[in-house]
Amino acid sequence: MPKLATPLTDIQVKSAKPKDKSYTLADGGGMYLEVSPLGSKIWRMAYRQPNGKNTRLTFGAYPAVTLLAARKRRDEARALREAGTDPAQARRIDKSNKATLSANTFEVVAREWHTHKLDTWKAQTATNILHRLEVDVFPLVGKHPIATIKAPTMLDVLRQVEKRGALDMAKRLRQVCSQIFDYSVASGRGEVNPMPSLKGALKHSESGNHAAITADGLPEFIRAFEKIEGHMYPPTKVMFRLMMMIFVRTSELIETPWSEVDLVNESWIIPWQRMKMGKRKVKPRKVDHHVFLPTQGWALLHELHTFTGGNKHLFPNMRDPTKPTSNGTILAAIKRMGYTGKMTGHGFRSLAMGVIKERLGYRHEVVDRQLSHASGDAYGEAYDRALFLDERKVMMQQYADYLENVAGGIVIAGKFGKAV
Repeated sequence: MPKLATPLTDIQVKSAKPKDKSYTLADGGGMYLEVSPLGSKIWRMAYRQPNGKNTRLTFGAYPAVTLLAARKRRDEARALREAGTDPAQARRIDKSNKATLSANTFEVVAREWHTHKLDTWKAQTATNILHRLEVDVFPLVGKHPIATIKAPTMLDVLRQVEKRGALDMAKRLRQVCSQIFDYSVASGRGEVNPMPSLKGALKHSESGNHAAITADGLPEFIRAFEKIEGHMYPPTKVMFRLMMMIFVRTSELIETPWSEVDLVNESWIIPWQRMKMGKRKVKPRKVDHHVFLPTQGWALLHELHTFTGGNKHLFPNMRDPTKPTSNGTILAAIKRMGYTGKMTGHGFRSLAMGVIKERLGYRHEVVDRQLSHASGDAYGEAYDRALFLDERKVMMQQYADYLENVAGGIVIAGKFGKAV
């Protein structure tokens, strides 16, 4: 009967000295410590594969892998053998799976998803989405394998955004991350999308995405803007005042190239492809949008041209002038004014709708067409075909005059000219 190996002790392992040739110290169960002439001490386990071939596993070097840890790995390997699994093969599979997980981190999958979606977004939308991921998500979970990320981890990511008071941003990030997780599942890198379960866990924004002041709040709002405009970059002042006057969508304003603006003939037409309707997945209406600037607005654009006329866009990005500025510029100004949660970029459109209908007495369909809303019925589409160009041109001048009067004549006061 063969003699069983006497288990090693910590002192034996620690005191084992190198010799001229490698030698081993058996611990039992096929495991031994191999001591090399250079003094390295490696834990190994010898065993016979199902095909009868002798092989061995390596558990690591002492002292990084202690005697106790090595025995645990040996017992796990023996359990696999007893279950009919080759420990070496199991290790290769596990190593391959870990490599796959490491290669498919959240950031890797997110950037792949972003590239896949590029042709469905406006350029500024794509830039904004990637920027928000780089600022709020990648630093926290970007290096984690996407298949291992659970709902509590993503909730913590969104809570960090909520702590800044950016409740709407947290909701938008939840939607973006949900699409990324769906993409990971569809492409075989993930098992489940944890984001839908977080919907009820986020804080509710009372003001909503389209918070807007009313006509009664206009004088105070404009006075608040006047207090900060002296410290603003001149083109930003123009942007803010134009938003009040012409109430196009924020993205449509900041992405406007000078090529769309005819300063000589005072004409500004946004091609239908750049309008929100032109970006819809359903068949869009190919109707260009006439931006009827009042005289005050053209004064602003002529002044703006002295600052940015040499660039592609009316409002170029200060870091990269070849691109338009961020759509957060208006929100930053609103925040400085103390109107966070009370007003948004979209709020200028809601404000204009209310004032023009209630104070100036215009029909809903005329205002709606200037807002470039898509109608959902045949009656609305008939009005859209009429366009109301002449009526809208007069309406826009009256609205600018209303803003000027209600604000005490400050709508274009100061650096950008005088009221006409």
